[in-house]
Amino acid sequence: MVQEHNLVFMTETMEDNARIIDELLAKATEYGKAEIELAKLKALDKASDIVSASVPTLVVMVSAAIFMLFLNLGAAIWLGGILGNLFYGFFAVAAFYGIIALIMHLFMHKWIKRLVGDYIIRKVLK
Repeated sequence: MVQEHNLVFMTETMEDNARIIDELLAKATEYGKAEIELAKLKALDKASDIVSASVPTLVVMVSAAIFMLFLNLGAAIWLGGILGNLFYGFFAVAAFYGIIALIMHLFMHKWIKRLVGDYIIRKVLK
């Protein structure tokens, strides 16, 4: 009789353990799905933050580029009139920007790279 009682008790205990393990696995699966969903939402939040911060900056940069284009065309035509031939003005403006680009590459390349990298990291970690 005692053996039968122990056998019944062991069977009930094993069934309880199996039920507990099944519940634990179900909850772990739910937790994993919730973590994946949270990671997706966080990535979406960061991406939308970066895009929303970049679009106005891009609009301003395009506007500034168009402004600089027409300013440079006007300066080149004006210099060409002073120098006696139109294309001399364009060469002078091109030489000016070539010298500026060379100076920036030689002396400011690392600083600009660090500045842009820091900006991106700040936006991602915000």
